[in-house]
Amino acid sequence: MENRASRSSLFDGLDGLEEGRLRASSSYPHDERDNDEALENLQDRVSFLKRVTGDIHEEVESHNRLLDKVGNKMDSARGVMSGTINRFKLVFEKKSNRKSCKLIAYFVLLFLVMYYLIRLLNYIKG
Repeated sequence: MENRASRSSLFDGLDGLEEGRLRASSSYPHDERDNDEALENLQDRVSFLKRVTGDIHEEVESHNRLLDKVGNKMDSARGVMSGTINRFKLVFEKKSNRKSCKLIAYFVLLFLVMYYLIRLLNYIKG
């Protein structure tokens, strides 16, 4: 029954289609206006979609430029880190330099422990 209703709504402009006769309906100008309205609605939707896709394209382009900049900065940072690691390797290859680095590390560690102890004591007092 639902099929028949949808079928009749599709072919309501044609009288006698099921009997095999094809006659144009008298509502032709009305259908033409409906078609024009539907066409205008479709054009509005297409232009809206065109604007949206244009906006998406611009957004993708800006993100690509941003990613290129980030990639270039990462390459630069990688070069700096590589140079720093190479310098550390040179320092640790020599025994005397290794001892000096350990001594410096112990002093830094001692300084940090004293700093946090002093902050803790000031927090407790005040």
